Amino acid sequence: MILLSAARAAGRGRLGLERPSSREGGSLFWLMAAYPLWWALGLGVLAIPFVAAVAAVKLVRRRSIAVPPAFGWWLLFLLAVTLSLANLGVDPPGVVPETWFSSLAGATYRFGFYCCCTLIALWAYNLVLEGRLRRERLVRLLAWLFVVTVAGGLLGTFAGGFEYTSPVEALLPHSVAKDGFVQSLVHPAAAQTMDFLGYETPRPSAPWGYTNTWGNNFAITAVWAVVAAFCVPNAVKWRVAAVALLVVSLVPAVYSMNRGLWLGLAAIAVFAALRLLISGRPGGMLALGGAGCAAVLLIMLTPLGTVVQARLDNGHSDEGRAFSSERATELVVEHSPVLGFGSTRKTLGSGESIAVGPTPECPRCGGRTLGGNGQFWQVMFAHGIAGTVTYLGFALAVLWRFRKDHSAIGIAGSAVVAFSLLSMFYYNALVTPLLLTLLSYVLLAANGTAAAEDAHSPGPETGTLGPETEKR
Repeated sequence: MILLSAARAAGRGRLGLERPSSREGGSLFWLMAAYPLWWALGLGVLAIPFVAAVAAVKLVRRRSIAVPPAFGWWLLFLLAVTLSLANLGVDPPGVVPETWFSSLAGATYRFGFYCCCTLIALWAYNLVLEGRLRRERLVRLLAWLFVVTVAGGLLGTFAGGFEYTSPVEALLPHSVAKDGFVQSLVHPAAAQTMDFLGYETPRPSAPWGYTNTWGNNFAITAVWAVVAAFCVPNAVKWRVAAVALLVVSLVPAVYSMNRGLWLGLAAIAVFAALRLLISGRPGGMLALGGAGCAAVLLIMLTPLGTVVQARLDNGHSDEGRAFSSERATELVVEHSPVLGFGSTRKTLGSGESIAVGPTPECPRCGGRTLGGNGQFWQVMFAHGIAGTVTYLGFALAVLWRFRKDHSAIGIAGSAVVAFSLLSMFYYNALVTPLLLTLLSYVLLAANGTAAAEDAHSPGPETGTLGPETEKR
């Protein structure tokens, strides 16, 4: 039974001083550290359920389970997701008719991964509290995924045609393996090729499956890469390499032509700068602002600026996104406002004409996926007001609860959660972006717990990642 009370665990210390007492967190470590291998094998996100199963077993065997602050909001969201499954058989007007059973596969995929990410995050929180997984190590694992993301981005930028049949894909029946969605899961490809600039151009996606997912994960992991390089004790020797990596990362970030990523990085920088100013560290704010200005100048003074301008001149998906968002809102409000429709739906035709549909030359043309153009729209359409309120309530409760944590982890974790509130209007969070966001929440919550305990136990400050809850 899950105990909804945070338990104090013996043996906790400040970041950089904890010693893992067991290898219990090995599965989580290898999920993140060896993610390029899982992608290469054709597993990718399919490795997550295996780790979630381990997490479930480990949690069940515990006498008590520590639950992070604001976690009740997340459980209420999962309850709304569960209840909304009852409406899978409801067909609003203007969508492709589906039965309850035909909609079940997609709904099960989403619900299953919501549960998997929840189990892994809850397990990670308990491991961090007990010192079995050091906060420093989790920060570095998230930073490592930034290295992986940049490497995949460079591969997609300069070798966009790279792809092959993975071992997992080869084992699947051909009728299953050729499905577009299945391909995104098991078929390693460096990039998605699109032609909205008037010519075909690769947009990096490795190792995350989709260009938008790549951009989402780039922003999240970039935050932790900065923390790992400049705030973790004994990381000085890596700082030159980290700066070089951040500079090089501008290349795939720009060539991804991902406006959502550009907006997200700017928003994260502004959020972090404001938090630094509030905490009484204007020097840090100025350093961050200087780094941002240098990055903009570097882009504008190189051929990268031409790519940015070309992307801004070609909106590409703007009209389709607007049509999907408006239509999703109308249908939910008029036909199922409380619990939504349990899953996404395909529209009959497009915003131009009901007769528009897929063709051999354009298999993705035609019907738009309602709930497929951002996490907010998916939650609202699939789970209604109940799901939307609880999903937003969770993120806002986390930000409010840790608003006074001005440590490196406090600012970084809050920045990731705030970014999720912005990006949900154009990025879908499942699967890996949600997992990385919840792991950022785990770091934020564990850091806050340590801060609360330190307030009652005198001791010297150690390291630069430790709790700092008040302006000093």
